[in-house]
Amino acid sequence: MAGRLRIKNTADKPSRPLVVSSDFRCVMTDTSFLQEAIDLARDNVAEKSRPFGAVVVQDGAIIARGVNRMDADRDPTAHAELLALRAAGAATGSTRLDGCTVYASGQPCPMCLAAMRLAGVTRVVFAYSNENGAPYGLSTAQVTQDLAVPLPLQSWAEITHLPPEDCNEPMIYKTWAERQEGEA
Repeated sequence: MAGRLRIKNTADKPSRPLVVSSDFRCVMTDTSFLQEAIDLARDNVAEKSRPFGAVVVQDGAIIARGVNRMDADRDPTAHAELLALRAAGAATGSTRLDGCTVYASGQPCPMCLAAMRLAGVTRVVFAYSNENGAPYGLSTAQVTQDLAVPLPLQSWAEITHLPPEDCNEPMIYKTWAERQEGEA
């Protein structure tokens, strides 16, 4: 099963405490952070938007929130998790979110998982699974399965790789790497 997504089912386990906050004098748990994401999703439904919310937690505190705004913004990438990641990046002043946990009301799609991985998120906790959402047209399980196929075998779109003349030594990448070294 190499390369497959592993999901830990914690339905039978109690929520573990993450941090004790001296500011609020309460114990914040996976359950309480996840409930915040669910509450955001519920509020989003009341606003006639999709039922998804997410929070980003760093060092036991929520640093960003997001709700699905696909329909409102006419933006297919405006998923709750991505908007929460964008807000977290703005809050921290960095594209790196190492050590952060994302709590999502629904199972993150491949796009959101890829963004979390690229950002360095180290933990993802979600409430409702693809199986829970499937009867309502809210599952991305088929997308996940489709994207697992090698690019030449993708059937949802024609994907063509047309290498430029400098592909063996891409100048655009070389220039970028040199600038990164100069800024270090």
